Amino acid sequence: PKKKKKHTKKVRMSKAERLKKQQEEEGKKVMSSEAARLQAEIEEQERLERERKLEEIQKLEEKAEQNRDFELTELRHLLEENYSAIIRFLSNLCAQWERYMLCDGVPDAKDQRAVNTFVTLWKDYSDTDIEEELQLCNSAVKLIEALDELMKEAKDPELVPKYHDALIEVQEILHAKHLFIAEKLLKGASDNIDPDTRNMQTVSKHKNVTLCLWANLFKNPSFTGFDFQEAGLSFKLPEELAVSDIAVRILHTHYDHLSILSRLRHLPQKPIVEEIPPPAQQPEETRVGQNKSELLITNQDLKEKQIDIKVRYDLSNHATTEMNNRKSGRVLSITHRFAETPPVPEFEEKEDDTEVVNLVQYTTLGGVFYYDLLQLPPQPIRRKGYTILQMVDGLKVFPYPIERSNKKECSDDPTEKPNKGACSPVGVSIVLPEWVIFMEMPLVARWDAAEGRWRKDGIINVSYEEAEGKISFEMESFQIFALMRNTFANFPFRGWELRPLGQNSAIYTVKGALIQISITIENSQCMLQVAQGRGLSHLVGKWMSGPALQKAMAKAGIDIFVNENTHKYVSICKKNPRIEQFAYDQMALYASACAFSWSKWNATCGEDNLVLQGCEHLKAGPVPEDSWNIYFVGSQRSRQLEITENSEAFSTDHAAGSEFHSTLIHALQDSMSPDGIALVRKSHYCFVDTVQSLLSATRPLVFS
Repeated sequence: PKKKKKHTKKVRMSKAERLKKQQEEEGKKVMSSEAARLQAEIEEQERLERERKLEEIQKLEEKAEQNRDFELTELRHLLEENYSAIIRFLSNLCAQWERYMLCDGVPDAKDQRAVNTFVTLWKDYSDTDIEEELQLCNSAVKLIEALDELMKEAKDPELVPKYHDALIEVQEILHAKHLFIAEKLLKGASDNIDPDTRNMQTVSKHKNVTLCLWANLFKNPSFTGFDFQEAGLSFKLPEELAVSDIAVRILHTHYDHLSILSRLRHLPQKPIVEEIPPPAQQPEETRVGQNKSELLITNQDLKEKQIDIKVRYDLSNHATTEMNNRKSGRVLSITHRFAETPPVPEFEEKEDDTEVVNLVQYTTLGGVFYYDLLQLPPQPIRRKGYTILQMVDGLKVFPYPIERSNKKECSDDPTEKPNKGACSPVGVSIVLPEWVIFMEMPLVARWDAAEGRWRKDGIINVSYEEAEGKISFEMESFQIFALMRNTFANFPFRGWELRPLGQNSAIYTVKGALIQISITIENSQCMLQVAQGRGLSHLVGKWMSGPALQKAMAKAGIDIFVNENTHKYVSICKKNPRIEQFAYDQMALYASACAFSWSKWNATCGEDNLVLQGCEHLKAGPVPEDSWNIYFVGSQRSRQLEITENSEAFSTDHAAGSEFHSTLIHALQDSMSPDGIALVRKSHYCFVDTVQSLLSATRPLVFS
């Protein structure tokens, strides 16, 4: 049967309901029309605002373009003025005469005849006075360091092997002299017996060397070790050596010449780079360094400073070059003017053996410890007014671990094959020197003389007491060892600030990854302040030149200065190096009145742009947070930005009322007082150069 269709009854709407629905539909149409109108008004306002901004930017660009020649010329003139003054200042310092007047007995490392004479006389010299011998050793240390510097800076390829051979020869004699001094002391050990221990122990401290000697005269079977408290060194002696005719020598040199040998043996030499010629327009008397025989400035600090100034002057001359190019119809950006030069090949120690210490990443700190087990020389016998002494030819090493044999073994098993490794390890404890600072637990490395490398294996049971500044460990045998630090442990920086303290005075603060330091600058002198750390009394609070401070800080383990390998081991904010250097030059010019600081936006503005905080600061004390402005340094324009450090997103919109400029210093001048501008115009060239050198050495715009 067919299903019946169901009929639904259509409900009719009442008149009131129909009217209500009609009103709702009309309301929706009105609202939609109103929304469309409002949206159109908003879009029109945005369009007008964009056009207004574009018109404003166009006017600012036109004005900046009109002022570009003037601003670049003014900046070039300021940099050139400082450059010329520094060159005259350095030329007036005759470093050769200063070196001659030292009269310290150290020959001029560049004079091969003088070096050969020193080596020949010193090799044959034999004095009974230990202090005199150590003084000659100190002179040799200075000569080795000078030869190493000359090798690094050699322009003539023929000079490199000469410096290398002289360096190796002086090192070998220095090592022999240290053994000769120990031999003298050990031959008279029986005359200097300690009544408490009935053995001989002595500590001889000199400027760069600490010598600890212990002679086993009593042969106490229960003897386990000795603590040289005066030197902060102690050793643990294996029980199988307690009754042997032995002596222990721990020679602590405050320098590291072994790493130099490793570098010379395993790393290829850097290519010879021609010296940068001075600008053609410079007068003849300022042309320093073209000819080695005519060079007056031979002091290492002054040489480094002079080469750095030459490079910076070349950068400043790009401003004049651009003006000339623009007049001939060519407009170049700073990026193009500062086009990258071909990269210099970088050499790095590469080794498949993971136990070999990478001397690029790690650096010895606190010197080198020579830990030797020696055969005790025959002691003098005195009878009836006569002294009988058996003559021996130098000190001999006592073999350890001891070779096993049927006569003398480290094990009671006579069937066991000879094996050196079964003997007890030798222990050492070191109180970290007060003239260095370890920011992390030191890496203990031993010297492999056969391979000429530092190695990490063979060091066991290492314990580090950070509060006491003491490290203890054991080794398989008596070996040369050193404590090492991660060269780049303090990178990247957590922040930085350059704040003026008055005319030709400023304080540069770097917040490193592990330690915060401040450097006070007055004219050409610098003074270090460290927020934390033990010791360093020889360095903290002492005034010295910028280059001298950099070397002293690196030697003390406070390394905030970059080198050609730093970017390989730490994360960086990559920037165009030419624009970066150009910014440091301008910051140094205005450091007497303007403060500069790190900005988080520098990491998001692109490789060819820089962003930093800056402001005028003429009062004493820290910079108020609301005083900072954000400055953008681009390839063509510099300007103050509208954003702050607390903004949610980065924007290149310029601050209201500000203008576009071709240089950072002219962007700063927009918000500076007449007193502040007058202050920076009076900045001394030595102060400007010192600030610029510190900024270039630390590169805070890249490594923060």
